[in-house]
Amino acid sequence: MQDVTDLAFMQMLNEYGCPDYYVTEYFRVYANSNIDKKILRSITLNTTGRPVFAQLIGESIPDMLRIAKQLANYPIAGIDLNLGCPAPRVYRKNVGGGLLREPETIERIFAALRSQFSGLFTVKMRLGFDSFEHFEKLLQLINQYQLDMLSLHGRTVKELYRGEVHYDLIRQAVQTLHCPVLANGNITSYVKAEQVLQETGAAGVMIGRSAIRNPWIFQQIRDRFAGKPVQVTTLADVYRYIQHLFAITYRDDLREKSHVNCLKKFLNFIGTGIDPEGQFLVGMRLVQSKQELFDLCDRHLLSEPDIPFAIEPYENLVARPSCESK
Repeated sequence: MQDVTDLAFMQMLNEYGCPDYYVTEYFRVYANSNIDKKILRSITLNTTGRPVFAQLIGESIPDMLRIAKQLANYPIAGIDLNLGCPAPRVYRKNVGGGLLREPETIERIFAALRSQFSGLFTVKMRLGFDSFEHFEKLLQLINQYQLDMLSLHGRTVKELYRGEVHYDLIRQAVQTLHCPVLANGNITSYVKAEQVLQETGAAGVMIGRSAIRNPWIFQQIRDRFAGKPVQVTTLADVYRYIQHLFAITYRDDLREKSHVNCLKKFLNFIGTGIDPEGQFLVGMRLVQSKQELFDLCDRHLLSEPDIPFAIEPYENLVARPSCESK
């Protein structure tokens, strides 16, 4: 997740229950682009013990090959191609989800990377740009070029994060492809993960935004499938998590107000599980200082600290991803 899945967030997740592997923020690839040193740190300095895939976004084949070969000199698990980002500022550049309009371009990228990059090559993709017109063709290309894994978000680019996820089409991908398929889209809890895996037959799930809301979700899923009791997360646990987030996002050069506003990109998701009326969310969006923020947390999280944090986000509350407003 861009601007979220950095080294600090990866390391922090390790304390709550790591995913099986990580995917970096995307490396932007274009003429004369270089490897982003900040994103590279999430590979070279990662001490979680989990594999890390380097995510690329772009359309220039010579530059994709150049960056992929450079990244191969670092301890990456493989290359992951972003064909799913739905942010308008991204797809208008004909990268990310924008490329789903051009299966011919995607085929050229697949052919080049598969022939000249010897490591694992995976793809993160949506069902299409504004329709399912090219979906079956894209599945055919994934088989043809023997990709190693597909993470499939069951919506189109234009559907963003709204509406129902088309799990039936994820199931179609599972039945069609020779490689493992990870189901993505509204995997909001260990309960939902179990339901989606049963419905789609996928090899696993890819979790993004729900890991911001609930960093315990990976361990909860493991416990559920192992037949163990699933940890009950309380509001007091969430309070400590917010303290943790505040600490890992601190920088000496960041003004307090900017720091608090930076934290809101996390709290926007966390708040959907704190109170059904959304009072925490409303208050959080107004705070401007550390004192105001933690006064709010004291009122909503520590007045009754043993209340369970909601397993699923409350239905009437929506966390707006930044891409929906840009």
